Amino acid sequence: MQKLSDKKSTDDLQLIALYINDDDKEALGILFERHSMLAYGVSMKYLKDEDESKDAVMQVFEKLMVDLKKYKVENFRAWLHTVVKNHCLMYLRSHAAKEQRYEEVQNYLSESVETENQLHLAIEKEQKLSSLEVAMTYLNEQQQKCIQLFYLREKSYEEVAVETGYTMNEVKSFIQNGKRNLKIIMEKKLKITVNE
Repeated sequence: MQKLSDKKSTDDLQLIALYINDDDKEALGILFERHSMLAYGVSMKYLKDEDESKDAVMQVFEKLMVDLKKYKVENFRAWLHTVVKNHCLMYLRSHAAKEQRYEEVQNYLSESVETENQLHLAIEKEQKLSSLEVAMTYLNEQQQKCIQLFYLREKSYEEVAVETGYTMNEVKSFIQNGKRNLKIIMEKKLKITVNE
């Protein structure tokens, strides 16, 4: 094993070889020390912030511990420059996307801010719709079918008659009786006031 003083005079590719072959972290440390200013300079060029640039340098060198064992590096300095640049660009892209998402959420919230009264009305409406679904199950099959087609699917009397095979008078009767029965069911069984 080489002494630290010998390693300091060793070129980049030999330090990389020591790290890869012998898992020599000291060699990697020398490489880091030797090129940290280059990495920091590249980071500053893209990030324009000292703390973010220092963080980027540390993240890149942590990544190098893995990448140096994966990729064959011929010119460490040029390779490091590219790795740092790519890291910074990915960071900026991710940061911009987060900023954009934050702004979109803020805009959405400010556009859709509802007063408590509006929110209360929306909840009340949702509860009534849920109750209506329950109440529908108490109707006979003909009334259920006609009311669903007429009110929920917004079909005309004629379309309901064609789809169900009932006569026009039967359709009107099923809808009328079904509507009356729904009101009774909701007020008596489900205890919900129905406003017409």
